[in-house]
Amino acid sequence: MSSFSKAYGNFDWVIIALFLALVSIGWINIYSASVDPTGVAEFFDFDNLFTRQLLFIALSFLIVIFILSLDAKFFERFASIIYVISIVSLLGLFVFGKNISGATSWYSFGSFGIQPSEFAKAATALALAKYLSDIQTDVKSLTHQLRAFVIIALPAICIVPQPDPGSALVYAAFFFPLYREGLSGVYLITGSVTIALFVLTLAFGPLYIIAGIVLIAIALLIRNRKKRFGKRLYYILPIVSILFVFSVNYIFENVFEQRHRDRFNVVLGKDVDMKSIGYNTYQSEIAIGNGGLAGKGFLKGTQTKGDFVPEQHTDYIFSTVGEEWGFLGSTLVIALFVGLMLRIIVLAERQKSQFSRIYGYSIAGILFIHFLINIGMVTGVFPTVGIPLPFFSYGGSGLWGFTILLFIFVKLDSDRINQW
Repeated sequence: MSSFSKAYGNFDWVIIALFLALVSIGWINIYSASVDPTGVAEFFDFDNLFTRQLLFIALSFLIVIFILSLDAKFFERFASIIYVISIVSLLGLFVFGKNISGATSWYSFGSFGIQPSEFAKAATALALAKYLSDIQTDVKSLTHQLRAFVIIALPAICIVPQPDPGSALVYAAFFFPLYREGLSGVYLITGSVTIALFVLTLAFGPLYIIAGIVLIAIALLIRNRKKRFGKRLYYILPIVSILFVFSVNYIFENVFEQRHRDRFNVVLGKDVDMKSIGYNTYQSEIAIGNGGLAGKGFLKGTQTKGDFVPEQHTDYIFSTVGEEWGFLGSTLVIALFVGLMLRIIVLAERQKSQFSRIYGYSIAGILFIHFLINIGMVTGVFPTVGIPLPFFSYGGSGLWGFTILLFIFVKLDSDRINQW
């Protein structure tokens, strides 16, 4: 075997190629969204966002080299320490953090900043994989489930008060590896039904939803009237559901902040003010609609060049893709993301190490949540919650965090032949 094959042959080049494609296309769209159409683009002027992003990309390659040079066992051996350091970095924000755009989520170093929540996702994935792969851990045990939930919830609890509920929401992704390792589907079903009841109650009002719950309960009772066991559930679950429906309006009015209520109302078509809270989403939808089938062309998007979409280079970067590259370009980007996530899942199933498999499912879940919510947010399907599009949105912390997340798995997968 050649020295090249020994050194690099074990790395999954499909994942690496998809990473390079997404980062490259992302930078092209950041350039389009941030370049001054009336001036001369100077690539070495660090006041330009696209120049800064190039620097971030260059540094991400150094991160990749560093990660791939480490022993694969390093990540499992030091997972707990990395997790503790991550939690300390999140707590330190409340003392040393800088407030930017109303959120204390950054450590400031001159003109650059570091957002520790972007790195906490990889640390949490490592810690969860470490705990679940322990020979003593049984994910079907309630005690072990609670401990796993604490590992997931602790960084999220640190992030919410910053306030950054969008980043905290991403931690729901860790239910995917838990489910893969044997967690009862009851948790996922309960969570999905709860979210559906909450949204439907806001959209149609409690009376219609309660009527629907009662009709479904009656239908199930009639269908299963001959069964002797389990009938209590047909009474208990509807009662619990009805009580929750009655609490929705209280939660919405007293727990959610006004900006969160406004964003829900925009999506639900209520109290829409396109000049204020709904402006970003409205302009983003116009930009994507303008793209048509093949798009307006590179640097030719009227919404993009007119700077109509606020924060287009960050959370709304996909609207640039939709306007300038159209349906075909958007489909290509979506296909690249889907291909990356599927490739990770396929490789995760091939792992001989439970630690590597759990970590693989964790990053697939994190990428899926980011991808789903960001695309849904930009197209007006979901409320605006400030979740970036992986490898696309402008920012060093986000790019580095996702790079670390992905290439730890590439390194773990490359060691698969040595696992037993």
